[in-house]
Amino acid sequence: MSILRKFLGRDDKFFTLLESSAAEAQNSVRLLVDMIQRPADYVTLDGFIRARRKDKRITEQITEELCKTFVTPLEREDIESLSTALYKIPKTVEKFSEKFLLCRAHISGTEFSKQTSILEQATATVTEMTKMLRKRPDLDTMKAYNDRLHHLEGEADKLMLELLKELYSGKYDA
Repeated sequence: MSILRKFLGRDDKFFTLLESSAAEAQNSVRLLVDMIQRPADYVTLDGFIRARRKDKRITEQITEELCKTFVTPLEREDIESLSTALYKIPKTVEKFSEKFLLCRAHISGTEFSKQTSILEQATATVTEMTKMLRKRPDLDTMKAYNDRLHHLEGEADKLMLELLKELYSGKYDA
């Protein structure tokens, strides 16, 4: 029976792998928040690199399983797209962390709490959405999560506009 379940795509391996990838994304965001709160404790990017590499292995495993599985619980393209999107989170966090380490002397005292709060909320929402896939939620449930993501994106856009407005206010010398 187990072999038949795997053959017909009833195996939960894709859900488990996608959930693991989302967890790594959330882990990388937690590391970033910690780094911003306690910059003196971070002299290397080792934790970020480990999180990205672990997520890369998960992404590669998803691709490999897609090649070996005849029937998947979700559309192949959807699994691959979600996997790629989830991998971009730790990768982007690592890139930001690199710049943060390089510039930390110039940006000490800069407040990032609003940005990190939005990032934490968005990553938590994505993680919840990924976990919900296994349960095959109804459209309204997923739409509510998606609306939450769009709201957070709007908040992030407002924040960026505020920062750009201040940057171009004339207070700062080019």
